[in-house]
Amino acid sequence: MTTSGPQRNSKVARVIDEYDLVGMGERLEASWTGDGGERTSLRDLADEFNRSVLESAITDSGGTALSSDVETTYDVLTGDDVSEADRMRKRRELEQDGVDVDRVRDDFVTHQAIHTYLTKYRDAELPDRSADRVQRKIETLERLQGRTSVVAESTIEGLVNSEDLTDREYEVFVDIQVVCSECGTGYAVGELIRQGGCDC
Repeated sequence: MTTSGPQRNSKVARVIDEYDLVGMGERLEASWTGDGGERTSLRDLADEFNRSVLESAITDSGGTALSSDVETTYDVLTGDDVSEADRMRKRRELEQDGVDVDRVRDDFVTHQAIHTYLTKYRDAELPDRSADRVQRKIETLERLQGRTSVVAESTIEGLVNSEDLTDREYEVFVDIQVVCSECGTGYAVGELIRQGGCDC
């Protein structure tokens, strides 16, 4: 990867290059956009990135970087609830192993830097989830209707059994209707949402 163009302005790109974090850019983009799974927040991506930087620094110094050790070490170096004594002890351990702790910490990035890298350097964009969001809302309403129907049927059956209701064949219909106040047209709620509102 060259150092021309936008990379000079991207700390993340520079650090990826300096620490030889092969494939990191692709992983960050896929995690942020939710390619093939759930989206990962920028803050979590920054932590993941910084742990990779720390792991690379430990490995380059000749140390063994177990993922659990890296995570613990990162938490000690950056955590708010860590005592200064514990932090200094960990720093000394790393420095004795040949890790330049100040340099590594300077190369840690913020979630804003991750965002800038993804959007400006990699031209990544979040997918439009509006269609998925609408469908999820409809499915939620339909599940509520289904549960209401089940509860109503169970209630009627119980009342029939207790002879508080005459013993007949009853059918339960749960239909949420929405009426447009402008034109008076009625819609099933799912129909209204799917078509994006009233046509009047």
